[in-house]
Amino acid sequence: MITPAPKSRWSGTAVAVAAALLLSGCGSGTLGLGGSGDVTLKFVAADYGDTEATSSSHYWNDLARAFEAANPKIKVNVQVISWTDIDRRVAEMIAKGDSPDIVQTGGYADQVAAGRLYAAGDVLTMDTQADLIDVFAKAGQVQGSQYGIPFVASSRAFFYNKAIFAKAGITQPPASWDELRRDAELIKRKVPGVIPYGLPLGPEEAQAEATMWTMSGGGGLADNGGNYTIDSRQNQATFDWLRTNLVRPGLTYPDPGAVDRKVAFGDFAAGKVAMLDGHPSLIQKAVNSKIDYGTSAIPRKDTAGRQGTLGVADWMMAFKANGHRVEIKKFLADVYKQENTLKFDELYNLLPVTQDTLAAMTAGRHEDLKEFLAALPTANFYPLGDPAWESVSGLIKKQIGGAVRDNGQQALTALQQAAAEAAAKAR
Repeated sequence: MITPAPKSRWSGTAVAVAAALLLSGCGSGTLGLGGSGDVTLKFVAADYGDTEATSSSHYWNDLARAFEAANPKIKVNVQVISWTDIDRRVAEMIAKGDSPDIVQTGGYADQVAAGRLYAAGDVLTMDTQADLIDVFAKAGQVQGSQYGIPFVASSRAFFYNKAIFAKAGITQPPASWDELRRDAELIKRKVPGVIPYGLPLGPEEAQAEATMWTMSGGGGLADNGGNYTIDSRQNQATFDWLRTNLVRPGLTYPDPGAVDRKVAFGDFAAGKVAMLDGHPSLIQKAVNSKIDYGTSAIPRKDTAGRQGTLGVADWMMAFKANGHRVEIKKFLADVYKQENTLKFDELYNLLPVTQDTLAAMTAGRHEDLKEFLAALPTANFYPLGDPAWESVSGLIKKQIGGAVRDNGQQALTALQQAAAEAAAKAR
């Protein structure tokens, strides 16, 4: 799941659109149930809104109504479900023999493992396939075949507090780990009471912070073949550097493994943290709190090394159960038109997964998202195609914080063994 900003500079547009749809009689229920079309597609989507006025149901019902007008033999039954309930509800539908045709949610690997999905090439036009940003299309692959169809994205960038930097005499954001350490030491010495670097390795989203650090250190949680590499030589060196250079000298939280992302984000927005890695939702938190912030690329161990960031995507899946491949393909062609993807991304302050929408958003429209948009084409992902990833991710969330405590190598070794066992069981 990608968390949209609770309130963005486009949120007024979102409310206005939603209100207009409500006034036009568009409800949040199903659509087309009483029509005489030859086929009714069952479309289930996650809700990115946080109120009735901003619910995604308004967007999807409006799009479906326009699609029906252009395709009178196809009706679309829209169901928008909260993130808390969507996976459970979809599982219940499938168990009752009432499979959806299309689902938009946070993952796809379990449905691929069960053999329920069309391959992306069966339900996307050639134009739509060609328009997908390549790294996102590849992230939807399982054993070389794409099943997950990216829908919206997020990436990470480095945030820093400009006022704190000025007090510490720092003129530009760090590009390397050594520069990050030196800046953190300056902040601790010259701006007392501020946490120089926010390192959230608590159970809320530790897998994200761990991915960014291992990646910037030349490693990663898994290799290109999907094999877990949690205790690799590169990762051991990364966590040893963190423990030795940031945690022990008191340049971050005393116990990062007990700190959640939302705490670190809140502290940055309160002016209590000088630097951290964040996603676009942190922009509005900083603006609302009147923090003069800057963003830059995530610092790397070696500035000559590969540049990249963590990419996160939510996905479309097309189910085979009802045999509606042709109709699904027509509907998805409409979903992925630039005017539709651009509208959704701007309503919820999300990032695009298609090249034409990326071009539109980088054409001077969204200067505050510049770093995030620039990083998209080189983003790196979790091993999303592995059906064991959800289980392994849960283990990482709970245990990776131990890697920056004393005897941190033991924590990495234990995690590697548990991940390998979970992967073997899932396969």
